[in-house]
Amino acid sequence: MASRFDPPMGEALDHAERALAHHDVPIGAVVIDAAGRVVAGAGNERELTGDPTAHAEVLAIRRAAERVGQWRLTGLTLVVTLEPCAMCAGASVLARLDRIVFGAYDPKAGAIASLFDVVRDPRLNHRPEVVGGVRAAECGQLLRDFFGGV
Repeated sequence: MASRFDPPMGEALDHAERALAHHDVPIGAVVIDAAGRVVAGAGNERELTGDPTAHAEVLAIRRAAERVGQWRLTGLTLVVTLEPCAMCAGASVLARLDRIVFGAYDPKAGAIASLFDVVRDPRLNHRPEVVGGVRAAECGQLLRDFFGGV
């Protein structure tokens, strides 16, 4: 079934594919506004920059904050091809994003549904809405191809 998040997930997939150019894990993310317009986007850049924090989500959040001129990203949604890790889930909470939409679940490091649920912990002062599984097969296949079918 089609989702209103299918088009921005397509843009996140484009960013993921661009990460392949510098031999990085193909994960992409975009931050969108309430109308679905892309505010900022990125693919993984860990290999490109040598920065272990250069995950697609963190880069997209940083670029969105720069674009809107503040660190609070209230009213915005993060769309990412893979379920965020603990670092990226935490960054999403700290940025006050309204929503996190992800494609493939990550049973090895997912911190929103698979291993942990960082973003919906009731002890936190901000808990974004979560939508998982958007274009999951497509997002997962890109990663399986990269890792040789593993």
